[in-house]
Amino acid sequence: MKKTVFITGTSDGLGKLSAKYFAGQGWNVAATMRTPENETDLTQYPNIRVFRLDVTSVDQVQAAVRDAIAAFGKIDVVVNNAGVGSYGALEAAYESVIDWQYNTNVRGPINVIRGFLPHFRENKGGMFINISSFMGVTTAVPVGSLYNMSKFALEGLTEGLYYELKPLNIELRLVEQGGSSGNNFKDRIVWNKHPEIRDYDDITNKVKSMMANVDPALLDDPQTIVDVIYDLATGKSRQFRTLVGAQGKQLMDMRNSMPIENYLETIAGFYK
Repeated sequence: MKKTVFITGTSDGLGKLSAKYFAGQGWNVAATMRTPENETDLTQYPNIRVFRLDVTSVDQVQAAVRDAIAAFGKIDVVVNNAGVGSYGALEAAYESVIDWQYNTNVRGPINVIRGFLPHFRENKGGMFINISSFMGVTTAVPVGSLYNMSKFALEGLTEGLYYELKPLNIELRLVEQGGSSGNNFKDRIVWNKHPEIRDYDDITNKVKSMMANVDPALLDDPQTIVDVIYDLATGKSRQFRTLVGAQGKQLMDMRNSMPIENYLETIAGFYK
């Protein structure tokens, strides 16, 4: 029987590329997105089915899980890819943005995992691949505290779940990606701004400028990330954490080479 993967956030970027690649390798793909009525690309694949899913809605998660299982009979791997990003000073963030960041990047994967656990327990196995970031394991980026928080939380959630799900033959994997070419993440960032608080303008503008003018040599081919996801799904790789990309690996090496106090000062110096 064909294996089936369920992927969140497939309207564009890494999610869409992953859906296409798995389909090309002969997998069935349950591709989810908030507005499936707008999708015209993935619907052309005979082994891809598109489902409506806003990961922040428990009701939509339950419906998507039910419909995907009904369509394919069994789900073997779940890729928690959907994510958003807010940057800017924490003090300037609206309450709604704080909730949006947490609910999508942390509560969203929780909702999806809880939605699939009964299915995986019944089948005595399955795998969750959670798409994290090098910013969840190597460094927090200035004025990125909310995004960093969400990825650090996803790392802790995944590691903590390992102990309760391993005895049930349910596997967990983390992919800690960096920036990749063709990734429009920086164009979809919500920047926190407050008209009466200007003390953070300098560092916020510096971070904005650095993101807008990142050296292309530091950006990875997004297919390298998809290859990692596929290798994990197929068991070719059994790593619990996989750090992907030159930028993340460079920062990890730097962090491991010095005390954390020195590391933080070094990173802060980049934005002076």
